[in-house]
Amino acid sequence: MGKAAAPCSGSGGFVSILTAVPCLSCKPQPPAERRMSDQGRSCSSSASAPAPAPGSDTYKGWLFKWTNYLKGYQRRWFVLSNGLLSYYRTQAEMAHTCRGTINLAMAHIDTEDSCNIVLSSGGRTYHLKASSEVERQRWVTALELAKAKAIRMMHDQSDDSGDEEPASPSDRSETHSTLKTLASKLDDLSTCNDLIAKHGAALQRSLSELESLKVPAEGGEKIKAVNERATLFRITSNAMINACRDFLDLAESHSRKWQRALQYEREQRIRLEETIEQLAKQHNSLERAFREAPTLANPPTAPNTAQGSVRPLKGEASDEDEETEYFDAMEDAPAFITVTADHKQHRRSGSNLSGASGGQHNDWNLEDQGFDSQHQASCNDSAGSEIQLHKKRRSRIPDKPNYSLNLWSIMKNCIGKELSKIPMPVNFNEPLSMLQRLTEDLEYHDLLDRAAKCESSLEQLCYVAAFSVSSYSTTIHRTAKPFNPLLGETYELDRLEEHGFRSLCEQVSHHPPAAAHHVYSRRGWTLWQEITIASKFRGKYLSIMPLGAIHLQFHSSGNHYVWRKVTSTVHNIIVGKLWIDQSGDIDIVNHRTKETCQLKFSPYSYFSRDVPRKVAGVATDSEGKAHYILSGTWDEKMECSRVVHSSHGASSSEGKQKTVYQTLAPKLLWKKYPLPENAENMYYFSELALTLNEPEEGVCVTDSRLRPDQRLMEGGRWDEANVEKQRLEEKQRAVRRRREAEAADALDGGREYEGYQPLWFEKKVDVITGEASYVYKGGYWEAKEKQDWKVCPDIF
Repeated sequence: MGKAAAPCSGSGGFVSILTAVPCLSCKPQPPAERRMSDQGRSCSSSASAPAPAPGSDTYKGWLFKWTNYLKGYQRRWFVLSNGLLSYYRTQAEMAHTCRGTINLAMAHIDTEDSCNIVLSSGGRTYHLKASSEVERQRWVTALELAKAKAIRMMHDQSDDSGDEEPASPSDRSETHSTLKTLASKLDDLSTCNDLIAKHGAALQRSLSELESLKVPAEGGEKIKAVNERATLFRITSNAMINACRDFLDLAESHSRKWQRALQYEREQRIRLEETIEQLAKQHNSLERAFREAPTLANPPTAPNTAQGSVRPLKGEASDEDEETEYFDAMEDAPAFITVTADHKQHRRSGSNLSGASGGQHNDWNLEDQGFDSQHQASCNDSAGSEIQLHKKRRSRIPDKPNYSLNLWSIMKNCIGKELSKIPMPVNFNEPLSMLQRLTEDLEYHDLLDRAAKCESSLEQLCYVAAFSVSSYSTTIHRTAKPFNPLLGETYELDRLEEHGFRSLCEQVSHHPPAAAHHVYSRRGWTLWQEITIASKFRGKYLSIMPLGAIHLQFHSSGNHYVWRKVTSTVHNIIVGKLWIDQSGDIDIVNHRTKETCQLKFSPYSYFSRDVPRKVAGVATDSEGKAHYILSGTWDEKMECSRVVHSSHGASSSEGKQKTVYQTLAPKLLWKKYPLPENAENMYYFSELALTLNEPEEGVCVTDSRLRPDQRLMEGGRWDEANVEKQRLEEKQRAVRRRREAEAADALDGGREYEGYQPLWFEKKVDVITGEASYVYKGGYWEAKEKQDWKVCPDIF
C-alpha cells in the first residue's frame, strides 16, 4: 500500500486520509517510466517527499519536470504557496532565482498514467512526474486544495474591490480575519468532502475490477478481504460526508448571522470612535479658550507666587494639535518623589551635602537672579571682542507653498518598510538634509560651554543631561521628513569665530543610512557621534530609532560622556494632524568617574495627569548615591535640584518602593528659544535652522547646501525639485551598481575589494567604550583652506 504520508499543511486531517491511500485506479506503470520512478527514489530518497510547513499553506518537495527531448525529465525543487506553484533547480535557488511559476487559479490539473501530473495555464504546460504513486497523490491533493483556495481568494478580492469602506483599519480587525479564516476552512472541508467521494468511488471501481479477474483462490480471498475493508471505508466516509454536509449547512447559516452581527458591531464602534474624537476636540477647544481668555491667562502675579503660577499653565499648555491620539494611562511612573526643602535651613550646611567642594555648591544653590538673561546671552564671556566679527545671517526663507497631497495614498503600500527605502516626493520633506538636522543638536552649544567651566563633575553631568534633552526641542512642530543624504554627502557648520566651534558631518553609509559627526570647540570640549536611523512605518504611526552612541569629552578634566538617543514617533499618519512624541530612556555615563544620569522620556498619554512631554532623571555618583534631580519637558526647559536627603517611601500598588528625595529649590539649566516670527510658514524652523541651508562660499562640493533638489524645494519650485530628486537617486543607484560590478570582478579575480570608504572619517574602536564607530581622521578644514576638493566624488 506504500508508506503513510504526512498530512498537507492547511488542509486538516482529511488530507492524511487521502494520501495514505495510493491511486489504485491508475493504469500499470510502463517500464521506462518505472525506471524513471525508481531512479527518482534512489536519488531523492526521503528528501523527494513534499515537506509541508507547519501552520502554513506552503508545500515543498522534489518532482521531475520534462525539459526537452535531449535531457528528458530533470529533478527540480517545487514550492506550492498562496495558490502559486514555483520551481527551482535547487533549494538554494529559492533565495534569488525562480525558474517558473504557474497560478493555480487559472490552471488545469490532469493526471496521466503512473506518476505523471500535467499542469496547463495560459498556454504554458508543465509535465511533472513524482517518484511514486503515493507522492503523486499527495501532490494532486495539495494542488487541488490550493487551486480551490486560489479561486476562492480571487472571487473574494473581486467581491471586495467594488465596495471598499473608507475605514480600512476596521476591515483588518481580528474578528473579521477570524471569520475569513473560518470561511476558508469551511471551503477546505467542502473540497475534502468532494475529494473523498471521488477517490472512494475510484477505489471501489478498482476493487470491483480486481474481483472480476481470474486469480488463484488465495488471491481471491485477499481481494475479498480488501473489498470488505473498502466497504467499511465507504460506509465510514459516507457517514462523515453526511456529517460534514450538515456541519457546512449549519455553519453557512450561522456565518451569515455572525457577519451581520459583526457588521453592526463594527459600525457601532466606528460611531463611538467618532464621538470620542469629537469630544476630545471639544475638550481641547475649551482648554485653549480658557488659556486665551485675557482675564484668566494673565492673572496678577504676586512675588511669592511667581513659581507657582507657571507650573499649572505648563501642564495645560500642551495641546497644540487638533487631532489627539489616545493611549492607555502610563504605567511606568517615576521611581522617586521630590520634596522641596527649606532653603534657609540648609544654607549653612550646604557644603556637607555633597561630595564636591562646598564653595561650588553654595554658588549653585545661591544663584543670582540674572541667570535667565545670562542664558539668553549664550554665556559668551568673550563676546565683547567677537561681536563685531559676527556675520549677518539670514532670518527668513521663502514661505512653504500650499501643495495638497495625500500621504496615505503613497505610504499605504509601504507598511513595515524602512523609511529610507520608501520613495517619497519632496512634498513631505523639509528643505534640510539629515546631516543638517544632526547639526541642529548644537543649537544650545552654550550648555557645553558652561559645562566645561564646572569644577564639579556632577554639576557638569547635569549640564550635559540638559544638552541631551535640548536637541529634541526643535522637533515639537517638525513633522516633515529631512532629505536622505546621498552617499559621500557632507555638511559643515563653521562657527569658530562666532561661537568657538566647528562641525562636520558626512554620510558614511547608504544602506543602512549612517552619518558621522564631529565637533571641535576651542571653549574646551569635543563631541562626536555616528548615528544610524532605523525606522519602521506601522500604518498609523512611524517609529524612528536612532542607533549609535554620542561621545562628549572635555579637554581640561578628561571627562568622557557617552549616551544614546531615544525613539521618536510620528502619529496620525493615516488621518488627522501629524504630531511627534519622544519616549524612552537616556543613560549618560561619565566613563572617567563612573557617574551616571538616567533620564526618562515619558510617552504622551491623554488620560495622564502628568505634564506632557515630561522628562525626569537622577544624577548619581559612582556608588549610586543621588546628588541631583532633573525635571522638565523636552520641548521647553530643564531644571536641576540638589538632593539634601533621601528616604524610602511606602510601597506602591504594584509593590514597588519609591524613593523620596528632599531637594533645594530648582535651578534653571536650559530654556528653549522662542521661534522666529512667521515660523509656521517656514517649516517651523528655529533661528539656527533658518541659517543651515544659507549659501556659503568655499564649502566642499559635496556639501548639502549645494544639493539641487533641496535648493529648488527651499525656493518653492517643488515640481522641479521632484524631478531633480529622481535624477540624483538614479545617479546614486548607477554608482552603486558599478561598485557592485567592481566587487564581483575582484572576487572572480581573487583580489580583495575594499568597498566604499568615507573621505573624512575612518572606523576605529573607542578605547573607553570598546565600540567601533566612524571618527574624524582630519584633513577637511585643511582642504577647505586650500580649496582643494579633487578627491571628492561627483554626487550632485
